[in-house]
Amino acid sequence: MNLELNGEDLAFQEEVRGFLDEAWPRQIRTSYLAPLSGPDKNRISETQVYFDALIKKQWSVPDWPLEYGGTDWTVTQKYIWDRETASAGCPVMSAFGVRMLAPVLYTWASEALKKRHLPAIREASVQWCQGYSEPGAGSDLASLQTKAVLDGDHYIVNGAKTWTSSAHNADWIFCLVRTDPDAKRPQQGISFLLIDMRSPGVEVHPIYLLGNQHTVNSVSLTDVKVPVENLVGEENKGWTYAKGLLTHERTGIAGVARSRVLLQQLRTLTQTTIQDGGSLSDNRSFVEKVDAVDIELMALEITELRTLATVAKGGAPGPESSILKLKGTEISQRISDLKVEALGYYALPYPDQLLSDNEQKIGPDDALTTLQAMLFGRASTIFGGATEIQKNIVAKAVLGL
Repeated sequence: MNLELNGEDLAFQEEVRGFLDEAWPRQIRTSYLAPLSGPDKNRISETQVYFDALIKKQWSVPDWPLEYGGTDWTVTQKYIWDRETASAGCPVMSAFGVRMLAPVLYTWASEALKKRHLPAIREASVQWCQGYSEPGAGSDLASLQTKAVLDGDHYIVNGAKTWTSSAHNADWIFCLVRTDPDAKRPQQGISFLLIDMRSPGVEVHPIYLLGNQHTVNSVSLTDVKVPVENLVGEENKGWTYAKGLLTHERTGIAGVARSRVLLQQLRTLTQTTIQDGGSLSDNRSFVEKVDAVDIELMALEITELRTLATVAKGGAPGPESSILKLKGTEISQRISDLKVEALGYYALPYPDQLLSDNEQKIGPDDALTTLQAMLFGRASTIFGGATEIQKNIVAKAVLGL
């Protein structure tokens, strides 16, 4: 496997950097990385300007097939794009529509559904969320109980979904529902439906995570009428589509490029954190922990490159996506843990409402956001398929156990 970039790839890298310098200027990158105590209208506006530039350049969905608005980039060019945008701290479009739902739509959906939904996803004008996990069906997703009963030209949907990220901001939800409760195997009898979140009977209830963050929700579905044309592919074939979606999700969750940026931030933090009259970078024990993570991340990057090489030859990611997700999320958690360890007692939460009038926050401005990121990251080894599930997949598909 050749890891060197050729002349064409280097020229593409320079083109990407030039585009980012205009669409996502360095002064914005600096302010974007600064911590926030609340919503920032300027930041929202700057993000939209960047998305508009992507759409105009026709680079908003580079992984899609060319016929649906994607690019004809090589696998190496996509790799370069991911690395450069991660290094620049660029905002990313919601993965639910772009990376997860869209491949299902352009692979299995009717032409009517493609024409209706793919342009809106590509232009970031409609937001999606994922209706997979249920109160009694998480890692064992095949045991889901949300039912969809055909009634004329509609399905009547009843059930509940939980841990639904961004449901409070979503316009639509793509759901796995049970359409044949008498199927011989639990993976059978499941269908893939698209549901308008404004439909009567859809209710969203917030779930507050550690750090008082509201990113996930529970969604109740009570006698929700869904037009039959919102069925993706064939009835009772939803499990097949879900497996394809999860492959894309797991590869994205690995976040190798993002972890490389976070690791560099951690190394900078060790140099600026004062300890025992010097810096934390003088603490050999701590630096060894950082170096150990760095070595594992380099190994994961090689695995990612090997996967990309397979795709470049016409193959498709298989159990490699589970390996990437498994190790990628573990590494990101370890980096977050080390950042909190580096902050020490400065990482203690100091919510504004708990401070009296004569008290001030102590320590770095981003201490609270660093702690919140660490707490939120506890879930990364769960969503997209828990670590235990990924190990089972690897044991079966790679080791033949």
